[in-house]
Amino acid sequence: MSNLKNQLINKLHDKTARLGVVGLGYVGLPLAVEKSKAGYNVIGFDVQEKKIELVNKGHNYIGDIIDSDLENLVKIGRLKATSDFSFVKDVDIVSICVPTPLDLYKQPDLSYVVNSAKNVAKYIHRGMLIVLESTTYPGTTEEVLKPIFEEKGLKCGEDFFLAFSPERVDPGNKQFKTKNTPKVVGGCTPDCTEIAATLYKNILEGEVYTVSSPSVAEMEKILENTFRNINIALANEMAILCKRMGIDIWEVIEAAKTKPYGFMPFYPGPGLGGHCIPLDPFYLSWKAKEYDYHTRLIETSGEINDYMPEFVVENVMKLLNEKKKPLNGSKVLLLGAAYKNDIDDMRESPVLKVIEHLEKNGANVIYNDPYIPSFKHNGKTYTSVVWEEEINSSDIVIITTNHSNYDYEKIVEKANIIYDTRNATKDVKNNREKINKL
Repeated sequence: MSNLKNQLINKLHDKTARLGVVGLGYVGLPLAVEKSKAGYNVIGFDVQEKKIELVNKGHNYIGDIIDSDLENLVKIGRLKATSDFSFVKDVDIVSICVPTPLDLYKQPDLSYVVNSAKNVAKYIHRGMLIVLESTTYPGTTEEVLKPIFEEKGLKCGEDFFLAFSPERVDPGNKQFKTKNTPKVVGGCTPDCTEIAATLYKNILEGEVYTVSSPSVAEMEKILENTFRNINIALANEMAILCKRMGIDIWEVIEAAKTKPYGFMPFYPGPGLGGHCIPLDPFYLSWKAKEYDYHTRLIETSGEINDYMPEFVVENVMKLLNEKKKPLNGSKVLLLGAAYKNDIDDMRESPVLKVIEHLEKNGANVIYNDPYIPSFKHNGKTYTSVVWEEEINSSDIVIITTNHSNYDYEKIVEKANIIYDTRNATKDVKNNREKINKL
């Protein structure tokens, strides 16, 4: 055991370790690039041939990666991609970075993780380290993955090494990216933890924090996003109440922010989006049932956040009614489709639910997003319009994503009615009588 551990650690230190990444999406590709930039030879795997083709041509498709970095790494042969799982037999370490969505009943769908693990297991060999980075419920690494690998006759912690290290990717974040974000690592044994920590210390600039087990690492990731989910739900519930009371929730939050301790600002919006916050708490709720515990606070928070798209449309109906216009037949222009500002990511975007509620009530919905030229939803294709050409003829404009390159002064000037769900118009000086806020 000690020899295999020391051999792998030595390979990590002298950069002769060969590294693999399964899943070349928002988590996997930036990780593969950072591993390559640190001096390792890296092979990335994905089932989508288009991604393989793009990577091998040095063409970037992830916003948080510098295009020239990927291009140069591919050119010097330090990074390549494949759709053939047999690459595993030629690498020393594999990181699994595949999606962990929820099914229709909001239960964990581990099919991507399990299928990846089964394919890795076909080519597993002594001395390998496998790290799961996909967010999941506590116990997945040891209860689901470990048996798959040990079925091949190898013992975890002796013949191969297994750890969990949760991804911490925040698309569009200008300050924290894969390179400088602190990393949490928990292995199945102390040797597993040590090797995995050595891997990340040789790649990243952020602190590598070790915990006693994969379950602790899995739980801390769920805690991170549940914390945000619950606090956003509180902000949303306060927004609903403030609307009824005629109080500006945004002014309330700005005032509360002046307290130097005991308060952290969270903001309301049209709903939750992204690959983590709307999904991860339900992983914990599902797992908690195994221990006969009902996560009431988490589920209530989910209900509040899920209601926000409907709340937005209810307020739009009231605003139109004041102008003696029904929502049915009205032309509604949405500004923004991405789930957050200044990115091209639509995963779980609340805008999709807003559109569903608007169209269910007969609205004629169009949208503009400088980052998203078109998208499909429920079998229908939506194409971004030129907002300057459509705004005058729109009955109401809803700001659903606060992209920084929108000219909000001009938008407010040209619009008939503005419903601002993001407080994007806070600095607009003129025509403020047109602005209505969440």
